Amino acid sequence: MGRLAAAAVAAADDLELVALFGPDAESVQGLEISNDRAALSDAQVVVEFTNPDVVMENLSAWRGMGMHAVVGTSGFDAARLAQVEAEWGNGPPNCIIAPNFSIGAVLLMHFAEKAATHLPVAEIVELHHEDKPDAPSGTALATAQRMAAARQGRGTRFESKELVPGARGADVEGIPVHSIRLPGIIASQEVVLGAEGETLSMRHDTFDRESFMPGVLLAVREIADRPGVTFGLEPLLGI
Repeated sequence: MGRLAAAAVAAADDLELVALFGPDAESVQGLEISNDRAALSDAQVVVEFTNPDVVMENLSAWRGMGMHAVVGTSGFDAARLAQVEAEWGNGPPNCIIAPNFSIGAVLLMHFAEKAATHLPVAEIVELHHEDKPDAPSGTALATAQRMAAARQGRGTRFESKELVPGARGADVEGIPVHSIRLPGIIASQEVVLGAEGETLSMRHDTFDRESFMPGVLLAVREIADRPGVTFGLEPLLGI
């Protein structure tokens, strides 16, 4: 994702790729990857695709350096979001944290949230590649949390005796979430809602990581005009 984001920024006529930071000593888009955060000191916006173990430390550094941060790293639960909001305040610099930069995935979350107000039972199945470091995905967590908030306590989770612990999935605010990790997959999510005599299924599949780049570039272009911390692409898309 970091390499794709670098290529997308470099290819954009209105943006300039000025530096790269990461653990790998190699070059991308003709720039050396530095393991020193100071290499990014001339940047106005940093795009953060790392992992949950290091993202909070990085964000503190970017905040201290006065750089806007566009974040695609997973693992942002309510506690982490509250920590970022407390540290970044009303900006500037500003921070956009997106569980998913795919426009289609964002629309799925939006539609699922709307459907949850009408159908009382829901479950989520998310599928990712075998190297994804966390489960459930940030997208699945955000989807479940938004659906639970929309239901306002009216939803139902059906229980059955688990012959093997975990068979019914993780409980995210009353919504079962099932995580699958397999080679051959990039990212997919299905939301299934049920009511008496009917079900509604919504699914989004990612076949190429290039699909995330329009969302990344949108966030980079708009972040200066989004004070403080913005969670998700929805405000940028007007939904």
